[in-house]
Amino acid sequence: MQSKYLLIAGLVPFIALDFWHTGAVVLWTAKVMIVTYLIIFGICPLIFHYSYAFQRKVLFLNFVHWPPSVDFDDPQSVGLQGARNFYLSTSEGVKIGAWQILPTSLVNESAKWTDDDFNAALSNPKRPVFLYMHGNSGNRASSHRVELYKVFQQLDYQVIAFDYRSYGDSDPADLSENGVVEDSKFVLQWLMKKVNGTVPIFVWGHSLGTGVSSHALALLAEENVSPTGLFLESPFNNMNDELSYHPFAQIFKHLPWFHWVIVQPFYGNGLKFESDKHIGNIKCPVMILHAEDDNVIPISLGEKLYKEGLRLHKDDPNQLEMVRINGSLGLGHKYICRYEPLPNIIETFVAKAQSRHRQ
Repeated sequence: MQSKYLLIAGLVPFIALDFWHTGAVVLWTAKVMIVTYLIIFGICPLIFHYSYAFQRKVLFLNFVHWPPSVDFDDPQSVGLQGARNFYLSTSEGVKIGAWQILPTSLVNESAKWTDDDFNAALSNPKRPVFLYMHGNSGNRASSHRVELYKVFQQLDYQVIAFDYRSYGDSDPADLSENGVVEDSKFVLQWLMKKVNGTVPIFVWGHSLGTGVSSHALALLAEENVSPTGLFLESPFNNMNDELSYHPFAQIFKHLPWFHWVIVQPFYGNGLKFESDKHIGNIKCPVMILHAEDDNVIPISLGEKLYKEGLRLHKDDPNQLEMVRINGSLGLGHKYICRYEPLPNIIETFVAKAQSRHRQ
């Protein structure tokens, strides 16, 4: 019995040491969690609120270079046949990098195209020309964008794809909503002059590009300038709702200061992208395409934009159409280009828009 007590007595210091060690670990873990919480939910939001540069980086993601290294002078390096690189200088003196991508029928006519051939093909195209306005991050060489260009090529449409300022090989000018909209207006007006009214021009905006294209076309409509039609792929209705529904915002959305810290500074700095207001001023037909499984811009925001467009164009409800793509197909935010019925949807809309334009 005495040896038993002696054994227990000998273990007491070790038990006490173990409890002390466990308590120290718990205390240290608690401190780390508190500091992490303060950084994530206190310091970072405050930096975000007061830093316009930080807000622009989060919105535009132009620092994400993907593919990481692109030879823009060689579109064939990313799998594009019948394409050339060229540059435009806007009225603000911003150099814009762009690609001209020929339709399949022209690519097959000759193995080698000179700049004169490309200029002639654009000055007197035989089929519609599509102007592509991309979303945030990456550049005009991003793989999902190249996939879509190839869809246009197979439909025998010519494509102009360009990078806004500070994207790709375009000039590193200050980014803002007005800036990228002005770049887009300039390129569209240049393209319309280039084809000289010989063929229809369609604008295709994706993701953030839907906000850019809607704003640009609304401004041009005030000058009685309008393309034949507008495609909005995976659009949002305005930046307020997009910020509130974006996956990254969900960890902050429940906090009482969310709107003041996250949304208000965007609007205060003119980063609104209010497509639900601009769509009412757009004169051409609009086609909205949205996948149900889009986890970057929920389809509910595309639905909101569509319904607001119908309300604003109540005298002409046929001006807007929307295609909802089944989520089971797994196309998400980027890969509507792989939707099997897409070529037929595009051709049908192009034909209707052309008919409407002639009338």
